[in-house]
Amino acid sequence: MYSIIDIETTGGNPYRDKITEIAIIVHDGKKVVQEFKTLINPERRIPPFITKMTGISDEMVIKAPKFYEVAKNIVDITEGTVFVAHNASFDYNFVKSEFKNLGYYYQRECLCTVKLSRKLIPGKKSYSLGRLCRELDIRIADRHRAGGDALATVKLFELLLKQKTNGLFLETLGTGFNNTPVNPAITRQVIEALPSKTGVYYFLDEKGKIIYIGKSKNIRQRVLSHLSRVTSKKALEMVEMISKISHEVTGSELLALLKESEEIKAHQPVFNRLQRKSLYNYGLYSYTDKKGYLCLKIDKNTNGTLPHTSFANIEKGKDFLFRLTDKFNLCQNLTGLYSTNGACFHYAVKQCRGACIGKEPPEEYNKRAQEALNHAGFVKQNLIVMEPGRAPSESAFIIIENGTYMGYGYVDKTESVTSVDDFKNLLIPAEDNRDARQIINGFLRNKRTGKRINF
Repeated sequence: MYSIIDIETTGGNPYRDKITEIAIIVHDGKKVVQEFKTLINPERRIPPFITKMTGISDEMVIKAPKFYEVAKNIVDITEGTVFVAHNASFDYNFVKSEFKNLGYYYQRECLCTVKLSRKLIPGKKSYSLGRLCRELDIRIADRHRAGGDALATVKLFELLLKQKTNGLFLETLGTGFNNTPVNPAITRQVIEALPSKTGVYYFLDEKGKIIYIGKSKNIRQRVLSHLSRVTSKKALEMVEMISKISHEVTGSELLALLKESEEIKAHQPVFNRLQRKSLYNYGLYSYTDKKGYLCLKIDKNTNGTLPHTSFANIEKGKDFLFRLTDKFNLCQNLTGLYSTNGACFHYAVKQCRGACIGKEPPEEYNKRAQEALNHAGFVKQNLIVMEPGRAPSESAFIIIENGTYMGYGYVDKTESVTSVDDFKNLLIPAEDNRDARQIINGFLRNKRTGKRINF
């Protein structure tokens, strides 16, 4: 007996999001013998983009049963059956998580129709439910609703049952499917060949094109999580396209972050959309106004000028500037935080010394403003930062010269490398951009780096 299941949710994370609808169709291998379908009140708001995709709104679920009210039905209906779903890890992990929140351990043997389809009907452009059903002329009456998708999965499942399976169902069966990749091209040997070390990893498609780049302190573990915990349709699409996995051990987490950022910009992988341009779109800039005061502002990083420091969004930039203004007793008017023709609020509470109304001379004010910029900005001194290498006998390093990030390299601890020129001879040049600077700044501020050598 098989329970063919589809769910709709408030998002893609089973540990954070909740189920909004579930459909269960019990199949005996020949025909449908039982059906169960219900909306579920997730006890939280449904994001607008989810409502747009599924059509399920807050108003629709407000009077629907909560999960605990239908939990016994789900247990009873699926008892003694195999849990079947398209991309089963998504649905199964959500159902397990909902039961876990109730203090109940839910466990069923599982079959994934994505895996089965790839093996039994190979060569399709995509194995997502919508595209696969279009290619196989399976009509989905109510796409992105649990009932419609479950019924389409039933039709797909019946088609797969008619194929010469040669025991493949039994081979694919098992509750441990979560620990094996959805993509059969990635074998256990491929995973075991990956190191449990810090570095950068690359996913390539069948044409050898890089489609995703990531970094991790444990490459093997992170790659396995990509492959086995597919929690969204976009993640499934990526996993389906992977034909090869390569990696580069860096030893240093700092170098891994810098390398990841550099490689994403160079290769523009399709699944690194957010990182292809820059993670830090706003920056802290400075200019001198007509009265000679050194002014600070948060602005978009658009003109090619490197900012003193960068931020992921304008809110984080303004929060940082508020703290900087407080720390160095700057004028809110001259930092763009309180625009007025008169005195700023800080002057009223005696935190500003009157630069906004010309009471404090520019020469005195600018000293503190420059100190603030020095505090906030990228390293001004010449510096070599030492980091763990790829092996115990090796150290990694980066070089910052005249306030510019020059690149990174590795040095053998057994060799005599003492002068700056020795380090420069081993240097791998890298681009000095705002993302690299922000990554380095974060490490230096949080004292996450090792030995520092000034030169």
